[in-house]
Amino acid sequence: MDLSTVATRAKDIATKVLATSASKNDVEARFSTEAVTAWGEAGLLGLLVPKDKGGAGLGPRAVCDTIATFAEVDPSAAMVFLMHSAGTAVLAASKSTGAAAALKEIAAGKHLTTLAFSEAGSRSHFWAPVSKATKTPGGVRLDAKKSWVTSANHAQSFMVSTLSADGKGPTDSTIYMVRSGTNGLMKAGAWNALGMRANDSGPMALEAVQVLDADRVSDEGAGFKVMLEVVLPLFNAGQTAISLGICRGAVAATVGHLKSARFEHLGVSLGEALPTLRARLAQMQIDTDGLGARLGDVLGHLEQPGDLTMLRVLESKCAAGDTAMKVTSDAMQACGGAAFSKHVGIERLFRDAHACAVMAPTSDVLREFIGKALLGIPLF
Repeated sequence: MDLSTVATRAKDIATKVLATSASKNDVEARFSTEAVTAWGEAGLLGLLVPKDKGGAGLGPRAVCDTIATFAEVDPSAAMVFLMHSAGTAVLAASKSTGAAAALKEIAAGKHLTTLAFSEAGSRSHFWAPVSKATKTPGGVRLDAKKSWVTSANHAQSFMVSTLSADGKGPTDSTIYMVRSGTNGLMKAGAWNALGMRANDSGPMALEAVQVLDADRVSDEGAGFKVMLEVVLPLFNAGQTAISLGICRGAVAATVGHLKSARFEHLGVSLGEALPTLRARLAQMQIDTDGLGARLGDVLGHLEQPGDLTMLRVLESKCAAGDTAMKVTSDAMQACGGAAFSKHVGIERLFRDAHACAVMAPTSDVLREFIGKALLGIPLF
């Protein structure tokens, strides 16, 4: 499967599956199992799975192009796909037998995975779990309280980070794969949030969960390295893609409204009558195209890493969150009461844009990292 085929299949699913139910799913905070089924049948769940495991063997560009397409109509579904892709990347980087088995299931379209990194005790510092593994014969016991686990009630596996049994500091972590249904794994209740309402995110508890060594998906004590080198670049680029899709969706909805809504007594549309609205729409397009260029730049860096790659990774999500909030805010103002009354779908994009900005690493944390990097101060 090449990029062109991926794009065609993603657009087809966005149009026929996501767009038809996104608004209703948002209102009901309902997870789209139909979307996951469609992704599996189209081979999109396996974009990052190596070809020798049955997958497409593609990279971040295919994932981010797909995410942006989904996010134009359903950012919640796009977030589910991003977290699955991040989890798949962890598995693809692992040499464990458990990871190999899961990758084959993902390639077959039968397995949705996700990340379970964040903990209430370390909040937006997702890389520093406060839970700690306990060694047992042939594996470990996990006791942890995870927060913001996307697809919590629907994923088949979770990439769970925890401090290593012999860890001495907050970055001495290890990542394990915990399958859904494992004894001691207690999933979240109903998800009810301001934005990203249909991604089934919430807390998850692990109490005396036994995990075998075969399901350790990072080297012992190397979880932090996997988080920074495997997960963070893909996650930040993917978040940028979600913000880009949100911006594109907001521009399209605004264009539609300014063309269709009319001053009947003047015989002209809003867009024809008001140059101020045309100017606002123009700035929305400029900002959106700028974000698209930024995403292209960071993907280029991921494909050919250099000295500035990590800086670009950190900048991308931070700038994307700001841009999406601005563009959707402009859309709300351009469309006025129609936007506030939810008639044009912009209000949902506005809420989802704000959710992107506060997901770890938050914009504030990213600015701290960027400032330290520029001054030569260690990030951790």
